[in-house]
Parts: sequence; C-alpha cells; structure tokens
Amino acid sequence: MATTAEFRNGMVIELDGQLYGITYFQHVKPGKGGAFVRTRLKNVLTGAVLERTFRAGERVEEVRLEMRPVQYVYRDRPLYYFMDQETFELIPLHHDVIGDDQLKYLRENLECQGLVRDGHVIAVELPNFVALRVVETEPGVRGDTAQGGSKPAKLETGAVVQVPLFVGEGDIIRVDTRQDRYLERVAR
Repeated sequence: MATTAEFRNGMVIELDGQLYGITYFQHVKPGKGGAFVRTRLKNVLTGAVLERTFRAGERVEEVRLEMRPVQYVYRDRPLYYFMDQETFELIPLHHDVIGDDQLKYLRENLECQGLVRDGHVIAVELPNFVALRVVETEPGVRGDTAQGGSKPAKLETGAVVQVPLFVGEGDIIRVDTRQDRYLERVAR
C-alpha cells in the first residue's frame, strides 16, 4: 500500500480492479478545508485517461510491473501472438488489449516490451520509433507549395501518415508511433 505522499509519475496503482499509471499529480492545499491530490491516470491496458482526486494521506494499492522483451510473431484473429525473448513461450494477446493505435504499426518480428504482472504478460508497448516501407503514395510535384508541403502515405502495416513530397513508394521511413508522425527517410 502507498499513500498519496508517495505518488510519482510512472507509478502504477490498482483502482476498481483496473491498473492505472500516474501521468500527472499535484498536491493542493487550499486555504479552507483539507489537502488533496489531483491526478491524471492512464489505464495500462486500454490507454483511457481518467482524472481523479484523492484526499491527502489516502492509501492506494501500488502495483509493481516488470518489463520483458517480447517479439511479435503472427496473428490469428482476434489473437496476436508474441514470443517471450527470455522463456521463448508464445503469449496470445487479444487485439483489444493491444489497442488500435498500436496495431497499425505492428509488423512481424517487431521487438516490443511486455508488461509483466505476477509472471504473466498483460500488455505490450511498441517501440517509440519504427521503420516501415511506404507502399502507396501519390507522386510529389515540385513547385506546388511555397513552404514544403506534405501528402498522405500508406505504410506496409496499413497505417497512413503525412510525409514530405520527396518521399516515394518503396522508401523506408522512420515514424514516431506515439504521435503518428513522419520523422525521416531511412532508405530508398
């Protein structure tokens, strides 16, 4: 058990049977009334964000999660199978646990981090940056814009991101998976 005085960013707590990571907290001591802690919590499994206020000194259940390297192997709808890099066992995870925002960047043999609780992988986090091949985009025409311009590009996993006009089909680009944003061209 932990008190609100021990809150820190990244700490994982259990509320109502769900796991939440603390992304923001603020101790507030108003002039009138008791002190309290305002928090922003992110559900570890679904990614849903929740704002909650705790009384000062309130106790919550702290959960220790371990990170373990896992590798995506294959999909058998609706399950996605990952191989634990330490024990080499296959771990099936339902697509709802992984989330649509991560699934659009998931490709075979991608190395990820598995969140482990009580010896079982309960969730997967993709790397912040992945290199993917552009499979479909319109040709960029010089002189169309005064600044630089961008165009949509479909990647090998099905995700669509905005890329500069000079990026063409077959190019490999690096994408920030947290912001769905093009970073750089890796290879032609």
